[in-house]
Amino acid sequence: MGWKFTNTAFNNLFSRLAEDYTILAPKRFVKRGRFSDTDLIRYDEVKKPDDIVWKEKSTFSPKEAVFPVTQTLFYFTEEEFREPRPEAKQFLVFLRPCDINGIRRLDTIYIKNGPEPDSYYTDLRKRVRFVMIECAESFDNCFCVSMKSNTTSGYDMAVRLAGDNVLLEIKNDEFLSYITPDMPQVEFRPEFVMENKIKVNVPETNEIPAGIYNHDMWNEYKSRCIACGRCNTTCVTCTCHTTSDIFYDDNSLAGERRRTWASCHIDGFTDMAGGISFRKDNGSRMRFKVLHKIYDYNKRFGEHMCVGCGRCDDNCPEYISYSGCINKLNKLITEAVS
Repeated sequence: MGWKFTNTAFNNLFSRLAEDYTILAPKRFVKRGRFSDTDLIRYDEVKKPDDIVWKEKSTFSPKEAVFPVTQTLFYFTEEEFREPRPEAKQFLVFLRPCDINGIRRLDTIYIKNGPEPDSYYTDLRKRVRFVMIECAESFDNCFCVSMKSNTTSGYDMAVRLAGDNVLLEIKNDEFLSYITPDMPQVEFRPEFVMENKIKVNVPETNEIPAGIYNHDMWNEYKSRCIACGRCNTTCVTCTCHTTSDIFYDDNSLAGERRRTWASCHIDGFTDMAGGISFRKDNGSRMRFKVLHKIYDYNKRFGEHMCVGCGRCDDNCPEYISYSGCINKLNKLITEAVS
């Protein structure tokens, strides 16, 4: 079902929702961007619709809502431990179709990838509701159509800005109580991106030819990639993290266990006891990431891990094109198997 709101009526609806939910959405941070004169757009709590950046792609993904950068798993003393108390409010997150599909990949990794779900992720995920921002036109560097992530039905509400009005579709009945009887009902179904400027040809193969793993194409990234990890930390589907115990200064037997985002590109991620480290050079790290996103995950779960949001290309300080790397890889594999 759909409803049409004036801007004033939508502001009133937003205020009522904010009483019950912590609302997270793309928010502008002036002069905090990649360069000194650019802005940063990342997810943060918003209090009114005007705080939301509607017409630009966020620099960071919304995965922080379900997978925090740093998360305390439990507190401990020498005698006991306890988990953190959950926040009183649930979360309402405004995001785009590719990001909804991306969080569904996180669900697969943390809930379905093993005999038991990750309880910390699951408990937080249950408290998150999605408002899909209609995304009918592609942004630069997006290739969601090629990754089949341009459409989704996995949202609770969908919103479209239509001049002086706002159109809202509600799929989750728990939000119907916020609609007043005088609100005009309309036919509204969100549109989706049907074509990107960038087209990616993903290798369609059951097995990667052995020669690809040591191909010279990866040598380019040994020098170009600087292992900053920005492609991973801005990616909606990267799930790697590290776990550490933090001990308090006033009591060395008390503290907390935290997990924090980590990255297959960052130095030290694959370090092991005995001084052993896998994938020491940046080219092999690039190979691991690319093949995991479009081959390993797909072989196990039947879809590509990458959703084509293009944030890795947007944020790489060395202007490495992930989409270009996939096309290059596809050409090599096609030649190898033909």
